[in-house]
Amino acid sequence: MEPYDGDDEESAAVLRTIGRVVKSCRERKGLTQAELGTAIGYSEEQVSSVERGRRAPSEVFLEKSDRVLGAGGLIAGLKKDAEEARFPKKVRDLAKLEARAVEICTYDNSVVNGLLQTAEYLKAVFGSRRPAFTEEEVERLVAARLARQRIIGEKGMIPAFNFVQDEAALRRPVGGKMVLRRQLERLLEIGQMRNVEVQVLPLDREDNAGLDGPFHLLRLKEGTTVGHTDIQLVSRLISDRREVQILELRYGIIRAQALTPRESLAYIEKLLGET
Repeated sequence: MEPYDGDDEESAAVLRTIGRVVKSCRERKGLTQAELGTAIGYSEEQVSSVERGRRAPSEVFLEKSDRVLGAGGLIAGLKKDAEEARFPKKVRDLAKLEARAVEICTYDNSVVNGLLQTAEYLKAVFGSRRPAFTEEEVERLVAARLARQRIIGEKGMIPAFNFVQDEAALRRPVGGKMVLRRQLERLLEIGQMRNVEVQVLPLDREDNAGLDGPFHLLRLKEGTTVGHTDIQLVSRLISDRREVQILELRYGIIRAQALTPRESLAYIEKLLGET
């Protein structure tokens, strides 16, 4: 379980609600915090922290509490809420927009796009950050990113995805050569999906309209388009129509400069053979 930093009122409200539900079920069962903790394998302090909304409970905590307290799924049903409350607010906001998108287009030139990253690649990316994240922070960020990736394989309305990756990102051995190999294999796997196109912008291209850095475009089902950039210390959603038009123009040029999806998969296979 992870302590909550207290800076996000939206998450705080969710955690307080979860805590009240756990406390109500515990008191109805006639157990103390210490007795509940013993029954589910947690300390009295951990149970107290959850009930006070100071700690985000794990799935195991919620499932065991539900079973021991005979809550009939009331507590276990809060797992998704607890999971999202652990994520940074900017991640939740972006995930909400992605859930409303009919098309997601991304250009990345430093690392592989976050929606495509393997868990070990993700850990290496966050682990290289300076000043360094704590192990707890890395695990929290990895979990948030992996949760966002579910949108690619979810049932129901399936967005269309176009990922343009600069070749430099596909050659950079983040986490080591074996991590990179498995990441390239992941790209080949996802690139076979019917709603996903992966394109590579080779390093030998003389023109590159994306030299200003990575960005994303999300075309929403209500007809609007928003942009997103995440560079250094700034994560920014872009809704100004003129700025969005500039990004759309650049993205169209970048796609034209890149290899086709079929050519790109063959190129990634070539890179995999060289790694």
